[in-house]
Amino acid sequence: MGARTKARKRAVDVLFEADQRGTAPIDVLRDRIAQPGTEAALPQYSVDLVEGVVAHGEQIDEILTTYSQGWTIARMPAVDRAVLRIGVFEVLWGDDVPDAVAVDEAVELARSLSTDDSPTFVNGLLGRVVQLKPTLLD
Repeated sequence: MGARTKARKRAVDVLFEADQRGTAPIDVLRDRIAQPGTEAALPQYSVDLVEGVVAHGEQIDEILTTYSQGWTIARMPAVDRAVLRIGVFEVLWGDDVPDAVAVDEAVELARSLSTDDSPTFVNGLLGRVVQLKPTLLD
């Protein structure tokens, strides 16, 4: 498993934990950063992803709500929400990550962490975001 793949997984962990605890992701992130040299410490790319999702959170959630066809964000499994938020962030604002890589990584995270139906759902939704990318960034 590559370094960025591990970093994405750790970012999903932070977003998922924040969701489950009902706390801000940035607070969970601060807890992890405050523990350097421990297993809880995060790679810089994980920090960048969480900070990016937080910075663009409102727009990301609006995109997910608009294009998830029949699924509200609250109805999505929490892991899927975290994976999709990172995927949308990487597709729209991750200039150093090709869109296909961002989608593939999100699908693999959904496959390993969530339900049997999640990879197809994540792939379809992020595929739509990739198609609409030029209009979403206007």
